Amino acid sequence: MLGPQTGAIPAPTPSALSQPFWDGCKRGELLYQRCDVCGRATHTPAFICSNCASQPLRWERSSGRGTIYSCTTVWRPQRPAFEVPHVAIIVDLEEGWQLLSNLIGCTVDDAEVGMPVEVEFHPITGGFVLPYFRPAAPPA
Repeated sequence: MLGPQTGAIPAPTPSALSQPFWDGCKRGELLYQRCDVCGRATHTPAFICSNCASQPLRWERSSGRGTIYSCTTVWRPQRPAFEVPHVAIIVDLEEGWQLLSNLIGCTVDDAEVGMPVEVEFHPITGGFVLPYFRPAAPPA
């Protein structure tokens, strides 16, 4: 069963621009930016909209639900602290943006493009909290 990393993996290095994203993760909120002019959602954090080059971008809370756009299984760790296998995924979030993360809560063989997923937050060393994604519960 795939799970969150438990070793001393490298911690993120937030900037003034990305700090709201990391603060949101600590609160259990997945945040992204939206342009006040064209309405497009964006991630990674930016000073201007990549669609229309306007400057007013605001932070919004994501539902944390989406589908797997792409996935790959990592069998050889980048560093010894990373546990393998783990499945790296790009998630298409409901609000129209993408996030690179890891899949948890299923087996390597379960991972597939189009799988509905939802965010789940897990702490790592250094006081950071990372967003992982697990298969979404079926609608009630």
